[in-house]
Amino acid sequence: MVMIFMQRIMKRLWLVFLFIFSIVMVSSAQEMITSESCSECHGKNNKESAVVTTNMVDTSVHEGTDCLECHEGITELPHSENLEMVVCANCHEDEAVNYKLHGSHETGTNADIPACADCHGTHDVLASSDTKSRIHPLNLPSTCGTCHEDPEIARAYALLTKNPIRNYQSSVHASATAEGNKNAATCRDCHFNNGSAHQILTPGNTNSPVNHFAIPGTCGKCHSRIEKEYWNSIHGKLTARGKTNSPVCTNCHGEHRILSHTEKRSSVNSSQLAEVTCSPCHESANLIEQYGLPAGRPVSFIDSYHGLKSNAGDTTVANCIDCHSTHSILPATDAKSAIHFNNRQGTCGKCHLGINADLAQTIIHSNGKSGNSGWPMVFTNVYFIIISATVAGMLLFIIFDFWRQTRNMMLKKQVKRMSRSAVFQHMLLAISFFLLAVTGFALRHADSWWALLLFGREGGFFLRNTIHRISAVLFILMTLTHLIYLPSTRGRVFIKMIFPGLHDFKQLIQMITYNLGLSKNQPIFDRFSFVEKFEYWALAWGGAIMIITGIFLWYDNYFVRFLPKAFLDIMVVIHYYEAWLATLAILILHSYATVFSPNVYPMNPSWLTGKMPQEQHDQKHAKIQIERKNITSEEIR
Repeated sequence: MVMIFMQRIMKRLWLVFLFIFSIVMVSSAQEMITSESCSECHGKNNKESAVVTTNMVDTSVHEGTDCLECHEGITELPHSENLEMVVCANCHEDEAVNYKLHGSHETGTNADIPACADCHGTHDVLASSDTKSRIHPLNLPSTCGTCHEDPEIARAYALLTKNPIRNYQSSVHASATAEGNKNAATCRDCHFNNGSAHQILTPGNTNSPVNHFAIPGTCGKCHSRIEKEYWNSIHGKLTARGKTNSPVCTNCHGEHRILSHTEKRSSVNSSQLAEVTCSPCHESANLIEQYGLPAGRPVSFIDSYHGLKSNAGDTTVANCIDCHSTHSILPATDAKSAIHFNNRQGTCGKCHLGINADLAQTIIHSNGKSGNSGWPMVFTNVYFIIISATVAGMLLFIIFDFWRQTRNMMLKKQVKRMSRSAVFQHMLLAISFFLLAVTGFALRHADSWWALLLFGREGGFFLRNTIHRISAVLFILMTLTHLIYLPSTRGRVFIKMIFPGLHDFKQLIQMITYNLGLSKNQPIFDRFSFVEKFEYWALAWGGAIMIITGIFLWYDNYFVRFLPKAFLDIMVVIHYYEAWLATLAILILHSYATVFSPNVYPMNPSWLTGKMPQEQHDQKHAKIQIERKNITSEEIR
């Protein structure tokens, strides 16, 4: 028994000896590997190994640290290419405990989540106070921007804030930092939780310094006086109650691209304040209903004297903050409010020196109904009657005068210009064109006042759509009728006369020189002038385009089966802008040529009667009379 016991003791002692011996051997091997021996490979500029000099380490915060203290597991040289990851937590235990999340993602889960070296560097780690350090305030934006300005990372992780670093670099904070202000805010001042870069949390995290309810305190670290004013304001009180729709600093000033209020582009600049900053909340139907806010306040300011002057670029005229304060905004019922009944004289007196108490009570945000009582209401009604009667009288005078002038023109000797059939076709063409234009633009501009007036009622969309398609069918039928007419004898003569030639270009040049006073002679036109030829062929070309694109859009569900969606999108663009081109041509050139030209005013009546005054015809189409001296009015078709 004693022998067996002794044998067991010897075996255990032998194992202990082997363990101690292996440790000693490994230690001896490692002792033989020093930073200097590492430099034999890494201190040289070669393609086989990374350049890491002892000077890089000695000038870093890890001065005096031996390579093997970080690169554990190296027992021989040359070492394996696949080294174990450096575990910074071996020395920096507290930081490792804190750094569990970066935003909403766990650290170490994938290569995109920044590791220690991504922010601090590798062998050249410097203190944050060193201007060369990656985490120095001056360099933090570029360090953070490595990931946050990468569009691939932004897409992969659905980062809603786009280009934060680029926006920050144009901010007042970045400008102050660049000028040497060490207290100006950088990434760390707003995003580091409790001052730790190892606790960067999302806005949705209640512990995050950029959480909605924490933002006033975050900004207050630098702007303490403004923070105090904010918490005492109506906005701050709502935030303190847990209202997520109450404005905080970033709602008015922005997040990363915070500009000085003197900067024209700033959202709190006097020229932008009402429309850009205050309106989104004070014109919100939900907020107006929830808090019982008076509607139309920003709009009424914009339409007021103050608002008009502000939009015109006047930086001295009063805007929202001049009356309501900047951060100490309180409701009018609060005795401390700048717009309280007892304080208005002092508030208005900042600009209007010596203003009396009664005048200071003038309603600023007037909705146009301030005169709806008393004597102002009487004068309002009187002027309404005067204006209505005056405008009605002027319109009646113009209508009767125009009718009489047209009647006198028709009583003159007439020359037949168009047949009854042509007059009828022209009438149908004009009606279909007008209806197509109105109903087509009403779809594209459905929110315009005239579209709402015509089609805004219930069922308006169906009515607009029906009228547009019926008009389109009528336009197509008129086009087909004309195409059938063209091969006839009269049609061939018409085509020959309407077809443009070199002489039309010469007449255009002659007309331009005449209008500029460079020539005394007007061009002499035949049956059709170059203007009428241009209008005809423009109508033919535009009509063909509108019909073809319209058919594609009408039956888009069918064509999309074998045509790419992009093709139909192109049809939409062509149809819309061709409509604009045709409409403007009618409103400008055709209207002038047939109505507003002094030679034809009040109009060329041939579109109604098929005839036009002979003196007008002889002046406009004199070449017919020159070539056919004995022609009768009945022969002119």
